[in-house]
Amino acid sequence: MDQIALNHEASAGDTHKQVVSSLPPEVVQCLENARFLHLATCIDNQPHVSLMNYTYIPSSQYSSAPVIVMTTNPSSKKTNNLVVNPNVSLLVHDWVSHRPPTQGRRMSGGSPGPEHRSSLASLLLNLNTSAISSISATINGTAELVARGSDEEKFYRSQHLENNTFDSEGGIPFNGGGPAQATQEDGGRECFIAGEEVRVILVHIKDIRTSDWKGGVKDFVLVPEGGEANVNGVR
Repeated sequence: MDQIALNHEASAGDTHKQVVSSLPPEVVQCLENARFLHLATCIDNQPHVSLMNYTYIPSSQYSSAPVIVMTTNPSSKKTNNLVVNPNVSLLVHDWVSHRPPTQGRRMSGGSPGPEHRSSLASLLLNLNTSAISSISATINGTAELVARGSDEEKFYRSQHLENNTFDSEGGIPFNGGGPAQATQEDGGRECFIAGEEVRVILVHIKDIRTSDWKGGVKDFVLVPEGGEANVNGVR
């Protein structure tokens, strides 16, 4: 199916949903390229968004369908939310996030002024951005807390731990803190992945919406082989 231009019908409706048995290559690439995602949970019409480390697993002995693994403090708001309402939405993108200089924009007190680049530097930056930037993907699904102490939990935790080695490589945790603070937030591997009290979250993917910087939108419903299409809860 051709890409649908961004308009009310394509953006708000379900007319153009495509049923697929596996994730589209561009979605897989996005999941493999990005470092973080935004996890949205909701109860009592009160949404909550968290920035999360994650691990994409195409298939395993525990699930033939692709899943997304995260870990969380058992007393966190997102944990409480998904226990009550397992329906979640994830936003992931591999766009290079930078704000180009804008004339007349007043900078905030702590932010540096616009960086003045030569024409060649600007050209190289734009080429690099174009090469890396691809799509954003909004992924809807259901989340579950994997049974504590089970072999399944051990497997997903080990995969998630192996996939998130940023701190040991000298990276800066996404919360912006120093090494001491890194172990106190989701960026701290030992605290928020390997800790005994940490719970493993497993997200089962239902449908995906991709969009590019030109406003092109595509919608997909993921139906494993032998399954039935389920669009907005209706089969």
